[in-house]
Amino acid sequence: FGVGLAWRKLGQTSKPTVEIKAEGDDWSIKTHTMLKTTELKFTLGKEFEEDRMDGSKVKSLVTLDDGKLVQKQFGDKEVTIVREVKDGQLHVTCSLEGVTALRKYLKE
Repeated sequence: FGVGLAWRKLGQTSKPTVEIKAEGDDWSIKTHTMLKTTELKFTLGKEFEEDRMDGSKVKSLVTLDDGKLVQKQFGDKEVTIVREVKDGQLHVTCSLEGVTALRKYLKE
């Protein structure tokens, strides 16, 4: 995904907390880590600019598809992030050029 070694190591050991809120088509996703808190605020189906955890800026578009939040990030390369609830857990799947990563979150 173009992430440096330090960010990969942090990602392996970090236990982030994710809060997802929706009011109609207006959503927010807040991610808390030991180093940083980020918040995405967006309207479903409307493109917006996003600052990623690595500091880069990309355009994003989020849609709701069959109960899944599907986010496309448009930068040097297109990244797809799918957020869905399975078996009482939040599953976040990130895909780029045939490489896929899955992170599972437990509800507190």
